[in-house]
Amino acid sequence: MLGTPRTAPEVPVGDTGPASRGIPEATVARLPIYLRVLGALADAGTRTVSSDELAALAGVGSAKLRRDLSHLGSYGTRGVGYDVDHLAYQVSRELGLTQDWPVLIVGVGNLGSALAGYAGFASRGFRVCALVDADPAVIGTTVRGLPVQPAADLEDVVRRTGACIGVLATPAPVAQPMCDRLVAAGVRSILNFAPVVLTVPPDVDVRKVDLSMELQILAFKEQRKTTKAMASGEALGAAVGGAQ
Repeated sequence: MLGTPRTAPEVPVGDTGPASRGIPEATVARLPIYLRVLGALADAGTRTVSSDELAALAGVGSAKLRRDLSHLGSYGTRGVGYDVDHLAYQVSRELGLTQDWPVLIVGVGNLGSALAGYAGFASRGFRVCALVDADPAVIGTTVRGLPVQPAADLEDVVRRTGACIGVLATPAPVAQPMCDRLVAAGVRSILNFAPVVLTVPPDVDVRKVDLSMELQILAFKEQRKTTKAMASGEALGAAVGGAQ
């Protein structure tokens, strides 16, 4: 039995599921931001960083950053700051990135192919271990060194590769059936790029990436800025006209 199904909430990337070891969910959501900033500092040869500098680069307040990092047991050194490499390791360990996570991509169209070739996965502990697709024209081809295997063999692919994270880059109509098969095969973490809300058992975590939704939010904000600018211009014109 898979348990009582539930509808996965449509939460954007950046939100998070249950926090580990009592760390607040909002803190967990900010840890990847800190890790990205620390990685950039390390690449630039920076060895230590103050809480104020790190907070500014991460776009948060310094008090919030210190509170977040205190959950990791890291308080830095007064007058010196945080050791960049050590703090990056602590954050990576808390996020579970110090171990290997085999990832299976379902759907090898333009998006799936691009995801398969994303170099940032490997540097963060995620290893694309297999690709599957239902298109006969795609099956058997090679993408980034990995052969595209038939979707009909999905369960066997999961068993052979030990994939624990599934990425759905399929058309909407087949996303739920493929999700069901991933779950039945033992996959308990799914990243969904398909424009559909998935129904999964309670013990399965689903993250939804909706690019069109993000663009719509940006369009809304852009419209608000334009409207505000127009209103300001009209108010200025009225003031100038009244002065005359």
